Parts: sequence; C-alpha cells; structure tokens
Amino acid sequence: MKFDDFLHTVNDFGRYQKLRYFCICLTYMLPPIMVYTWSFAAATPSFRCKLYDNDADFNIRQSSLSYNQSQPDEAYCKANMKISVKECQRCYMKTMTNTGIEKIQPCNNYVFDQKYYDYTLVEEWSMVCDRTVFRSAVQNIFFFGYMVGSIFFGIMADKYGRRPIMSICIILMACTGFICAFFPQKDKFGFWPSYLVYTISRFILACSTRGIAVTGFVLATELVGPKNKFLTAIIVQYFFAFGQLFLVTFAYFIREWRRLTFTLSLFTIPFTFFYFVLPESARWMISKGHYKKAELLLRKIAKTNNRTFDEEAFQQLIDEQQLNSKEKSQQIGILGLFQSKIMCIISINLFFQWFVQNLVFYGISQSTGNWGFDPYLSFAISAFVEILSYIVLHLVLNRIGRKRPYFIAVLCFSMIALLTIPVQNYILKNNPKQKILIFIMNVLLKFFAAGSYAIIYIYANELFPTGIRNTGMGICSMVARIGAIVGTTSNDMLTRVWINLPVVLFGILSLIAAFLVLMLPETLNKTLPQTIEDTEQMGLSCIRIRADKRTPKRKVQIDNIDDQDLNEDQLLNENLKMREDV
Repeated sequence: MKFDDFLHTVNDFGRYQKLRYFCICLTYMLPPIMVYTWSFAAATPSFRCKLYDNDADFNIRQSSLSYNQSQPDEAYCKANMKISVKECQRCYMKTMTNTGIEKIQPCNNYVFDQKYYDYTLVEEWSMVCDRTVFRSAVQNIFFFGYMVGSIFFGIMADKYGRRPIMSICIILMACTGFICAFFPQKDKFGFWPSYLVYTISRFILACSTRGIAVTGFVLATELVGPKNKFLTAIIVQYFFAFGQLFLVTFAYFIREWRRLTFTLSLFTIPFTFFYFVLPESARWMISKGHYKKAELLLRKIAKTNNRTFDEEAFQQLIDEQQLNSKEKSQQIGILGLFQSKIMCIISINLFFQWFVQNLVFYGISQSTGNWGFDPYLSFAISAFVEILSYIVLHLVLNRIGRKRPYFIAVLCFSMIALLTIPVQNYILKNNPKQKILIFIMNVLLKFFAAGSYAIIYIYANELFPTGIRNTGMGICSMVARIGAIVGTTSNDMLTRVWINLPVVLFGILSLIAAFLVLMLPETLNKTLPQTIEDTEQMGLSCIRIRADKRTPKRKVQIDNIDDQDLNEDQLLNENLKMREDV
C-alpha cells in the first residue's frame, strides 16, 4: 500500500490538514516581506551633486544657474565616460581651478529627493555612483544567504524533519530583523562596523527566510493527497503576494527605513510560537522509518478528521515500506540526484530553470521603482499582477498540465523582454504614449515572470522523489540564488552602462530555458514519486535514454522461481515427447 492510499483512509485534506496548512500559508508571507523590505529601506531616490554646504533642496536645481553650469556637458560624458549621460551628469560636477581651468571631478556629497522617501539607507551611507557597489554587495550577500540557507536547511529538514527546522528559521528571522533595525548607526559606530553588522545580519536573515520558504512549501504539499497537492501548492503562492501587499501598506505610511524595519520585525514575533501549531510530515516519518511516531500522528489526523484508523492498512503500508527499504539501491542524499542518467538530466535541467526564473523574477520585481510612476503604486500593481497570474494558473494548470503553461509563460516573457528595446528606442520615442506602452509591457513581464516562477516551484516538487525532495528543492533554490544575485547586480550596475542591458539578458536566458523545459516529463495527475525509480518511470520527452537496470531482490527471486518452473515444464514436455516417439 502506498502512503497516499493510506492517507486517503484518514481523509487527505480534512480539518487537521486545513488548519495546519493555513498556518503554513501565513508563514509564507514572511519571505517576501524580508526580501522586498530592501526595495524601500534601501531605495535610491533621485539625487544630484551637493554644490555648497547649505544646499539641501533637491528641486532648487530647476532654477539654479549654478547647477546647470556645474553639470558636465553631454558631449564630454559620451566621449570620456563609460556610463550613461544621466549617470555622468549626476555623479560628476564641473569646477574651476584657481587658474581658470575647467575640471571634471566626482561629487563628494549629494542632495536626495524626498518626494517618496523620508530617509533611506542609500542616503545614510551615500550608496550612489561609485559607491553603488556597497548597495549591490548587501543584496548579493543576502541572496548568497538564500543560497546557503536553501541547501543547508533543505538537507537538515530531510534529516531531522520539517517542523523543528522551520521553527528554528522563524526564531533566527525574528532576532536578525531587530539587529538590522537597531545596530546600523553610522554616527555612533561608524560606517564600516554598521555596514558589516548589517550585512552579516541580512545574510543570516536570508538563510532563515529560505529555510522557511523551502521547508514550508514541501511540508504543505506533503500534508495532503495527490488530488489536493496542486491546490496547496498554488494557494501558498497567493500568500507570497499577500506578503508584498502587507509590506507596501506599511512602507507607504512609514517612509523612514529604520522605523519600517523595526515595525516589520515586530510582525515576526507571533510566528515564533508556531512550533506548537505546525505539524511534522507523516510522509517524511514513514520514509525515514519512524513508524511509531507516524502512527501516533496519523491516529491524531484520523481522530481530528472523524475517520477510523485502519490498523490493517497501516501495517500493510509499513510492510511495503520496510520491503522497499531493504530492496532499494539508490543512494539517498545529494548524490541521489545524479545517480542515473534520467535523474541527472532532470536535476540539471531543473537547476537551470530555477536559475533563470529567479534571475527574471527578482530582476523584474525589484525594478518596479523604475516603472515611471509612484514607487508604492507600482509595487502594489506588481503584487496585484502577481495574484492575477496565480489565479490564471489556478484555472489552467490542473487542466493542461505543468509543462505547457510553463513553456508558454517563459517564451512570452522572452519575446516581450526583447521587444522592449525597439519600443524604448524607436517606437513613439519622446512621446507621452511611450511611457504608457512601456508600463503595459512591464506589467506583462511581471505577469509572465510570476507565473513561470510559481510553476517551477510546483513542477520541481512533483519531479523529485520523497527521499531527496527537500534536498533537491534546496539545491534548486541554492542555484536560483545565483540567478537572483545576477538579476540584482544587473539592475544596479548594468543599467549604468545601458538601461536596456538587464532586459536583454533576461530575454535571452528565458528563451533558452523555454526550449530546454520541453525535454522534461509531465506530472499532471501523477502521484508524488516516492523513489528515484518512480521519477525515472516518468521518462523524458524529446529524448530517449535507457533507464539503469535495477532489479529488486524480490523480483529476482520471483524470476528465478519462474525460470525454475519453466525449466521443469520444458523437461516434462521433452520426456513426454520422447515417450511419444518411442
């Protein structure tokens, strides 16, 4: 008996699962809050060079003759700088030496526009122009923490269970959130101590954030049977978008970065008590041989769901699991992802898909401030577009599968991304309608990026077998952080060279990913694979590879018995034939 068959006897989506699943969904609001807080706490307002000591009004430049005279000429910027003209004119200023010679030099101080933000980390630490690298480094190290947290907590969750690891991550998140709010004070501690403590705290925060996301997602899908696995996988994505709406609401009313960070850290405190609410995965317990604990949990589930615990069926489940444990030849762990040719191809392909989707998703999501409208409005629209994308997926994924919608979403994204170049440079140039057209294209990019990002979560979770599911998802997420780092760096650094360069990069990589996904198998209406052999039986599309010959001992014994019976039958037939001949 399979685990899903037994889970159905105690109701695979009853009162017990619904309550715990809702709690897991609430925890899924935490990752977007922690990730996107940076978009407001370290937002880069419009800025210009500070011309004199009392120069504090950003808008005075509009009528200031001295400001216009201090700007480098456009011709000079194009001829001597490797950055855009806009970047050149706001990061450098023209001065006159005592001998009357003009000299171009970097700005020492800046004046920031306070139209949308009262005070940000960028302003406090002057992380603009040549110091933009400090801003990128913080976020890149954050995503590196995402990488470390994905693999480390993924392996720990497979080894020690989903519940304790997820609870530890929540506590770490709450503690490091308060450190990020209070310690970075340049006036008291200086720039470097503040910067280093903040960066390290953000690293630990990222590790814990990723531990919550990966472990929570796996736990949510392992709570239920195959009929509801898609429902649980997609609804949890809604809460990811709800977390963004929660964040932008607070950010709109709290526009000073320290108070915003502190307030959001307070929000994490109630979640530290979720250890007493969150369940352990009975599916994981069975796969690890913790049969007594699994029986107690399943009895509790049956009681809560008003079902009778079938002891005979449970014993059949245990017997089959024990038999499979003796016969299985695959090595559980990271090496299990590459043990066979089919499993290796599926794993590497999924790694690349996650890399591209995270590069695209975070690259687009963190650039909403450049959409040309109020950044709070743009961020809210982005979150609503994400919810709309999930609604569409909710309607189509269980009808036409995972692979086809994923291919369409990634392909459409790549086409729109590459079309952005002619639209921005040739079509309706310097026309008010161009701004609206670019906004619509940005909305479509976010729609398809959110859709493909959500599908790859569900798709990968349904391809990895139970024994290495958390490890596989953890490594996927680890590789994906490299994509997030590249996306963040592209927005911060490559736009200084050419504003369209990040979009070109996103479009080309998405085009490659769209065609590579065609070789993966479909998972619609298939049970979660328990073993590597279950995944291999799905096969590959557009490519034929012979599966490794792994014959279980029991099957070998049966085959030997059949061969023996066959030999006896042949011997008897030969004797009868000889008698007839005589």
